[in-house]
Amino acid sequence: MASETVPGARSRSTTVGILVVTAGILAAVVAAALTALSASDAYAAYGLPDPGAVTEYGLPVVRVLAETGAVVCIGSLLLAAFGIPASRSGPLLADGYAAVRAAGWAAGLWCVGAALLVPFTAADATGRPIGDVLDAQVLFGLVDALEEAKAWLLTAGIALVLAVGCRVVLSWGWTVVLFAVSLLGMFPLVATGHSASGGAHDIATNSLLFHLFSATLWVGGLVALLAHLARGGAHAGLVARRFSRIALVCWIVMAASGVVNAFARVPLDQLFSTTYGALVLVKVVLLVVLGVIGHFQRERAVRTVAEGGGGLLRLGAVEVLVMFATIGVAVALGRTPPPAELGAVPDRTELLIGYPLDGPPTALRLLFDFRFDLVFGTAALVLAGLYLYGVRVLHRRGDRWPVGRTVAWLCGCASVLVATSSGVGRYAPAMFSVHMGQHMVLSMLAPVLLVLAGPTSLALRVLRPAAKGGPPGAREWLLAFLHSPLTRWLTNPFVALALFTGSFWALYFSGLFDAALPQHWAHLVMNAHFLLAGYVFYWPVIGIDPAPRPLPSLAKLGMVFASMPFHAFFGITLMMSNTVIGSDFYRGLSLPWASDLLADQNLGGGLAWASGEVPLVVVMLALLIQWSRADYREARRLDRKAAVDGDADLAAYNEMLRRLSAGDASASGAQNPTSRSDG
Repeated sequence: MASETVPGARSRSTTVGILVVTAGILAAVVAAALTALSASDAYAAYGLPDPGAVTEYGLPVVRVLAETGAVVCIGSLLLAAFGIPASRSGPLLADGYAAVRAAGWAAGLWCVGAALLVPFTAADATGRPIGDVLDAQVLFGLVDALEEAKAWLLTAGIALVLAVGCRVVLSWGWTVVLFAVSLLGMFPLVATGHSASGGAHDIATNSLLFHLFSATLWVGGLVALLAHLARGGAHAGLVARRFSRIALVCWIVMAASGVVNAFARVPLDQLFSTTYGALVLVKVVLLVVLGVIGHFQRERAVRTVAEGGGGLLRLGAVEVLVMFATIGVAVALGRTPPPAELGAVPDRTELLIGYPLDGPPTALRLLFDFRFDLVFGTAALVLAGLYLYGVRVLHRRGDRWPVGRTVAWLCGCASVLVATSSGVGRYAPAMFSVHMGQHMVLSMLAPVLLVLAGPTSLALRVLRPAAKGGPPGAREWLLAFLHSPLTRWLTNPFVALALFTGSFWALYFSGLFDAALPQHWAHLVMNAHFLLAGYVFYWPVIGIDPAPRPLPSLAKLGMVFASMPFHAFFGITLMMSNTVIGSDFYRGLSLPWASDLLADQNLGGGLAWASGEVPLVVVMLALLIQWSRADYREARRLDRKAAVDGDADLAAYNEMLRRLSAGDASASGAQNPTSRSDG
């Protein structure tokens, strides 16, 4: 380790720091320059007065500042959590600690930039000079009215938590937690801006979700990798190879999601005739250049990293500069109104849910009127592909995997796909009854099928364990998650039951559902919660994978029966209620075939009541089969043991009975003479 603190390593670390600062300045200049081409037109298009040069050019510069801090923070935590080899228990190693400290400084920069963006966003949205909104009372009023300003305020709070957390965290487990929190800090940006409003905002938001996270992991990961090599960090070759795999996946996701998002925002015929379209084309060209150059750079870097990492530092510098120039273009895109937003105003249904509805939800429309969900539809297809790949790997090794588990997994993925991407997913945001049907599939059918497939057991058999004394890999990370305090807490029977049954009542009867209906991101969160809460509940009950808290058979049966009244009462309560849940949103849609909102809600309650019993029957059947198989396996085990030891257990049991019988006879013989003498 002493060799890592030589002046050469310090000089390389300084070089990386200068590179990041230079790249950030380049991104700010690009963003400000490109904004100058369209900002004035944007204010005129939205009917706003010009807020002045400070607001006009200061906002993109400050946004680049915030995004620079975000990508460096997330990339450094990614490196510390999954790039640099570390023990699952105990304190971080020196390289991991250095990466976490760098993430802390970047989080501070992120926090400052996000906090500054609150007044800048308020001034920009109202067309006022920045000085006019710095009054506390005025600013608070504007923040309360502007979703984007709220998002930046929330982001600043999350970044502050990260900055403090990075100063006190010393273990690998808490580093993973901070990394998850850092990803959460990017989510408010997805929920606001151009992609979150107007027509097709469901596709635009979902694609932006993929685009933003993949770009952040790619850019931040490369900066963190360069910093690690500049410090003379250990396992440089392994760290570079791990990042290379992540970078390839991120580039593919960025390219695909960027194309989808562009077509959702700008019509094809205006791609070459508008400023927004020109910026999209520039960004596409930069991404292609990054993909090609970055691939060849990393291939060469992995070969030269053993010589000290100097090759990667030189090659990576070019990639970082192009990456941050791309960030500048992206910021300018965010400041430019897309043509679709300035074109014909979509109808009210399309404005609220993102797309039009062609008519009432007939059986054919519910089955075949597909609108692919980029988040859950993609997840279903990817998970199905990964599972089939794992089964294929086992077959190549000569290992067997039950066909029934594969069928269960594919059926579970198909149920998620149908619930979110078929006509059910299309009509769910607009009608309570269809939403409730989607809820039942995601929370009570798909999780049952998924846990019966044993995905964790398959993954543990496919993934290779780390060599003795070697750095941990994917298999060790999975085991660490399975045995983590969070997993043990979630699979606690009382917690799992409360999440599974209590969330029904908390969501629909507390006002949360009414607040979530107008927000597309809230629908994503709801669907994810339904699916995960169901999985956590059914995993310890009927799951093939060993649960962190194994339950006896009676406890499993008790959890199933305990959940039944809650679902029945929930459905009956909805059917008997005279208050329409989400009435303001549904009335705003003004769907001619869904004018009786109370009747539609009662239908949803009936679906919740009736469909809730079907998965429970499947669960009971699965429990009976598992108990029968467990008894059969136990009988076979005893038979094999008896064949080996000559049925020693039975012989010992018979001998015990013989001795007990002989003892009783002796006791009777000893008592009889006494009785005769007494006579």
